[in-house]
Amino acid sequence: MATLTDAAVREFVAARLQGPVTDVARIGRGEWSQAFSLRCGDADYIARFSAVEEDFAKDRMAAAFAGPDLPIPPIIAMGRAFDGFYAISRRAFGEFIDDLDAARMRAVLPSLFRALDAARLANVSTTVGFGGWDAEGNGGFASWRAFLLDSMNDPPTSRIHGWRRRLDADPERSGPFDAAAKRLKTLVNVCPEERYVIHSDLLHFNVLVEGDRISAVFDWGCALYGDFLYDIAWLTFWAPWYRAWDGIDFREAAVQHYAAIGLDVPDFDARLRCYEVHIGLGSLAYMAFRENWEHFAWTAERTLRAGRYG
Repeated sequence: MATLTDAAVREFVAARLQGPVTDVARIGRGEWSQAFSLRCGDADYIARFSAVEEDFAKDRMAAAFAGPDLPIPPIIAMGRAFDGFYAISRRAFGEFIDDLDAARMRAVLPSLFRALDAARLANVSTTVGFGGWDAEGNGGFASWRAFLLDSMNDPPTSRIHGWRRRLDADPERSGPFDAAAKRLKTLVNVCPEERYVIHSDLLHFNVLVEGDRISAVFDWGCALYGDFLYDIAWLTFWAPWYRAWDGIDFREAAVQHYAAIGLDVPDFDARLRCYEVHIGLGSLAYMAFRENWEHFAWTAERTLRAGRYG
């Protein structure tokens, strides 16, 4: 999608919200979208533009799971825009969880676990399937394990199709991926066929914090149906990347949280290890697609280490 100007966004949003738009500012360009903050009347909004409509549809569906512990900004308008699609939502305020230091992160953890509990308790009875949602909110796989094992495949329908070809061009890169994929196959049978809401991208600037509370969880484009421990694995896998969080044991914090609420989680470590390997494989595929070989090396080592522990 072409890079948009502030003036073009101002004119477009003013027509949709039927009011004067001010204070338009680009707030970043993600992998698949462009985002702008703005004001219309006395309200603050976020307008996003993308060549991909599906992620906005997922955000709109995810808003049905919102509550006091799981704040999700609702989408108030979406449709076609320029050479792609748009979504406008009310703006949430706060700091990105990625930017917190260790002390702040520890203070936020109870609120983060409550948000994940709220996702775990969300009603998913009106949809079917496992893995990533489609535009109607249904998962694309008949089982959770089938979704996990699909990480070895590079279907032409994927938005990162071609990663396997890039990976196979260098055996030193395909070797670690294939070793981790082999390890995943030995771990997957311990994973329960249970169906919960999973955000599946809690970092990467998708969670806001005000004080010690989560103020918004957004960008549900990677959302899944499956085992709720997957979101815990997202934290444990990526924690070493965030040097400011050195000393925080996210695994132990999760164990203590589930004990405190009286939730029995069988095979906790084996499931966590499986999901860490899966997260690593997905990240390696993406990095191969982007040819980000510098980060690929770190992630390959992290993925193989995750498969060995325990």
